[in-house]
Amino acid sequence: MLRVSDPEATVAFFGLLGLEEVRRFDSEQGRFTLIFLAGPGQKDIAEVELTYNWPAEDGSPAEQYDGGRNFGHLAYAVDDIYALCQTLMDAGVTINRPPRDGHMAFVRSPDNISVELLQKGDRLPVQEPWASMENIGEW
Repeated sequence: MLRVSDPEATVAFFGLLGLEEVRRFDSEQGRFTLIFLAGPGQKDIAEVELTYNWPAEDGSPAEQYDGGRNFGHLAYAVDDIYALCQTLMDAGVTINRPPRDGHMAFVRSPDNISVELLQKGDRLPVQEPWASMENIGEW
């Protein structure tokens, strides 16, 4: 489970990774929304749960998650790490640790959750511009 502050931005981010929303549950009494995401054919098998805690009714600030309460990182296997990293960059996502080795990259979600991307199967041959790209920020 990942706690998120902007559910639509987070669903859009994970959509870029190939996950899609498979169900959503709003709790008026508990003042939260649960959103479940899965890769194609993974519904009810391997899902990511997003929890959005609604802002307080009294207008006080919404909860913020800065790393301690949200998670360490997710790992997600991908078909083509270079193509996915390009798709993410084209959508404005920073590639914090580029896939210089054709095997692993790191990005962050809108809530700063670290997501590790791993190439399925064997490493892809090293390619530019990825091989020369520097790390950006923390991953």
